[in-house]
Amino acid sequence: MALLASGDSGGGGGGAILQLGILLLIPFAMYFFMIRPQRRRTREAQELQRSIEVGDEIVTTSGVFGKITGEDGPNRFWLEIDDDVQIRIARAAVQGKVPADEDAEADEAAKSGSSDSDD
Repeated sequence: MALLASGDSGGGGGGAILQLGILLLIPFAMYFFMIRPQRRRTREAQELQRSIEVGDEIVTTSGVFGKITGEDGPNRFWLEIDDDVQIRIARAAVQGKVPADEDAEADEAAKSGSSDSDD
């Protein structure tokens, strides 16, 4: 019986090393799957906000579409959302630029939708 007991204790060391290895891999996995992509998205957002200029069509984080008409300091813009309607927004509120193709397609869809309802 003493031989059986001593044989069982020798096999448990491999399992402990495996568990330790898994616990050490978790922070590396978190870095590659969570932290690194978030840093990349943050860097891209900062580059976009720096590249905004007067005349650009943008969408804000709250979903407001408009055209930049002027700058009000280093961190604010004037955004025209309709004819003679302007709001002041923070540079950080810019979510992205509106592609020219998307704007043209939306105008065409609105025109075709209104012509169908006249019939």
